Amino acid sequence: MGTIDGIIVIVSLILVASVLLSKVSDRFGVPALLLFLALGILAGSEGPGRIYFDNAWAAQALGVVALAFILFAGGLDTDRHAVRPITKSGVSLATVGILITTGVVGAIARMALKISWAEGFLIGAIVSSTDAAAVFSILRSKKVGL
Repeated sequence: MGTIDGIIVIVSLILVASVLLSKVSDRFGVPALLLFLALGILAGSEGPGRIYFDNAWAAQALGVVALAFILFAGGLDTDRHAVRPITKSGVSLATVGILITTGVVGAIARMALKISWAEGFLIGAIVSSTDAAAVFSILRSKKVGL
């Protein structure tokens, strides 16, 4: 299916699956990102979808566009008036949480992988950065307030 028609059909099917997965994530409180990762794995060359893709530049461009959409949607879904009273708590919790996670993961990475502290903390910083929209989505779906 290398023709443009085939590509349009495949992309359309993936988009429909994404919309359906988004509804499933809202209903069951599962992060949509986790379901999208599963969809990508299934559609990939090693999964049943067998879609072979080896263009690193295009993958990065698609990832940046997808991230922009995710952040934009997260901002639109967040009620500004509901967040305003907890902004200070949320920012401080996020900052302290990132520092703690960076330290713990960095120390474990240093010991387990036998790497330098700088490399360990770099891995910790990468792992610790989270999407606040995803966290708020999970809290909102479980009816949990800060």
